[in-house]
Amino acid sequence: MGCSNCSSTGGCSSTGCGDNGNCNSGGCNKLNTFDWLANMEMPDMAQLDLVELSFRDNMRKAFYRLPPYLQIHTGDLVAVESKSGGYDIGRVSLMGELVRLQMKKKRVKPNAILPNVLRTANERDLERLAEARAAEQETMVKARLLARELELDMKIGAVEYQGDRRKATFYYTADGRVDFRELIRIFAREFRVKIEMRQIGARQESALIGGLGPCGRELCCSTWLTDFKSVSTTAARYQNLAINQSKLSGQCGRLKCCLNFELNTYLDALKTFPKHIHRLETEQGTAQLLKTDIFKRIMYFAYQKEFGGMEVFPLSVERVQEIAAQNKKGQKPYHLSEFIIDNKTSHHFNKEAGPDDFVDGSGSLELSELKEDQKRNNRKRKRKRKPKNSNASNQRPQGPKSAENKTKPTRPKSNRKKRPRNSQNNKAKHDANKK
Repeated sequence: MGCSNCSSTGGCSSTGCGDNGNCNSGGCNKLNTFDWLANMEMPDMAQLDLVELSFRDNMRKAFYRLPPYLQIHTGDLVAVESKSGGYDIGRVSLMGELVRLQMKKKRVKPNAILPNVLRTANERDLERLAEARAAEQETMVKARLLARELELDMKIGAVEYQGDRRKATFYYTADGRVDFRELIRIFAREFRVKIEMRQIGARQESALIGGLGPCGRELCCSTWLTDFKSVSTTAARYQNLAINQSKLSGQCGRLKCCLNFELNTYLDALKTFPKHIHRLETEQGTAQLLKTDIFKRIMYFAYQKEFGGMEVFPLSVERVQEIAAQNKKGQKPYHLSEFIIDNKTSHHFNKEAGPDDFVDGSGSLELSELKEDQKRNNRKRKRKRKPKNSNASNQRPQGPKSAENKTKPTRPKSNRKKRPRNSQNNKAKHDANKK
């Protein structure tokens, strides 16, 4: 039966898709690897005794050795040896020659000592595994309360039980080193299992929890991204993005990993742009660089005028290099309007464009310039606006004056003469009074 979430005709090897089974299309599971050698006959495929297993909904993967007497297929649930004792339940994600390539990618030697696959999982193993997965959420809530009572500066992000429920791994994040020896004793007494504490970073925590990004798709770290490279604000500057920490940060609180995806394309495009050219000298004045459109290869310059706003001139990269070469020789062109790409593409912020003169200015205007234009328009509107009921409030109804108005005392005028300004004598007397 085909899967409703997949476009493959073969469907899934088990009921459901995603976390409920293994999809043949290779696009429904986290950190899945497409087996492109599955339908090809390999001479030494039967002799390869290495398999790749995934655990806890493809949260982590590991390599194991397959005994010759056991016949399994991709997608089967098997019981494997655990380093801490007991056994664990995993799903076969890769078999054959691709396992060797994956081990080479993750720098695992083929002759390394690896745990063995014990048997295929039976019904009792699957029941215990389901009980362990159902108890992980409750265990995590209790673990957070116990860590808060000890006032430890740490956050427990996820809990993973072993397949036989003899061991529990607690994944936590912390800014520094945490002394959790007392916490392990409390955990062992409360949960009665073997405890393992594993510190992870903020990005790994987001990969464990999962979620949706601002693009509307599932987080890259929880689907396909396995290696986390450092991301800096320099990547945003090269892509002409505003340095807004709230918009550039992901759910982990760090800079988004997708800032590095298109960085190399921008760096290759910027190699053809002139460097360290922020001003151009002309006879009409100095023009400053406002914006660079990398895809259209256009640089926007403008004169700062005292009256009449600011006019922007789009210049091609070749024109900018030509003007810069003239400035180095001491020559100055008359005006930038001689070098613009098209007279219709120059923008004047004070001009009110009609419906026929619309110009798409996305990516060519700075936000600060648009704010200045908005403030200027608001001032004009305030000047044109007339105050409401201004005459009615100032004029009082005329009527017979009362006696109180007639006998209203007036302030007597002072007979003191005004002191002439800039008088040296008065200034001296004033200083003496102050002393």
